[in-house]
Amino acid sequence: MDFVLTIGISIAAAASAVIALFPGLAPFRIPLALLLLAVVAGLTWFGHGRRLLFAVMTVAFVLISVAVLVLGFTSRHGTGNAVATADPGHPAVLAAVLAFPVAMALATGIEAPSTVIAQLGQLDDTHRRRFGRGTLALLLVIVGGLTLALTALAVRLHVGIPKADSTQIADIAHAAAGGGWVYGAFQLTSSLLLLAAASSSFQAGPGLLKALSGSAERPGVLPPVLGRTNRHHTPYWSVVVYLAAAALIIIAAAGQEQELVLFYAVAVFVSFLIGLLAMARFAHRERKTTLTWLSGLAAVAVAFTLAVNLLHGWPAPALAATLLVAGALYARWARAGRPADIEDVEARAEAA
Repeated sequence: MDFVLTIGISIAAAASAVIALFPGLAPFRIPLALLLLAVVAGLTWFGHGRRLLFAVMTVAFVLISVAVLVLGFTSRHGTGNAVATADPGHPAVLAAVLAFPVAMALATGIEAPSTVIAQLGQLDDTHRRRFGRGTLALLLVIVGGLTLALTALAVRLHVGIPKADSTQIADIAHAAAGGGWVYGAFQLTSSLLLLAAASSSFQAGPGLLKALSGSAERPGVLPPVLGRTNRHHTPYWSVVVYLAAAALIIIAAAGQEQELVLFYAVAVFVSFLIGLLAMARFAHRERKTTLTWLSGLAAVAVAFTLAVNLLHGWPAPALAATLLVAGALYARWARAGRPADIEDVEARAEAA
């Protein structure tokens, strides 16, 4: 559920970035989003080969972002209309509570690459662990550094809430660099970065369905057709399932990523909460006290975030849908005889 919403949000946000650069495309938001979705889904056909393309997109965004930051702090082009004040009009604790779910969004960015790392069947456990730790450390440094720097720049340039057909990050870039090629490159690379994020979920989500489908020799929880792959190890029917589901939610939300974020926050944090509770139980069973407490504290933080998100009211259907999907998968798992080695299916398929 959360992978589908990740794809939908990333594609809708990429469409918003393109529209901010070309405002004339605003009436075609949904067709544009569906076109971008089809392109990303189509690129999954090439399996691991497409990762290099999206890696180049990510590096390009980081480089252009650094250029925007340098221009913004040294020779800004203009400023926004947000009013700077030392009196926010509400208690600081309330602001922290409301901002906490947004701050926890960093955890959602860690989920997809972590899942993909776990599916690298070409590596053994030791090398996957080493590769995963290095990747996540680099992710935190880059994302944390850019987030804090762009936030500071937004305050410096008085950039506040964006207009309907723009984004705050686009307004920051425009105020810092003007409407020249740097701004255009920033918008282009930010949209490509969002497509790379969707691609990551297109790797992890269908990969999960592939693992659950098993094989002819080892039947799994889901129908074997979802595990059929091309020569690049891409489970194309699973990709089609995610393509259809993501297209449906993009149309339902009219291509507005902010509408999807409310539902996504609930779905993904339910997954986090269940996973952390399982980790706490496992650590307690293995008598690892430190890991038990760490998992428990993380579960409390996620539960708090989930509760705050549910206060909005509308995300409640996302919780119901998540529980429904989880219940259906559990029922199929029980019917299949409760297989305990499903995670090995993906590793064997990747190594083939």
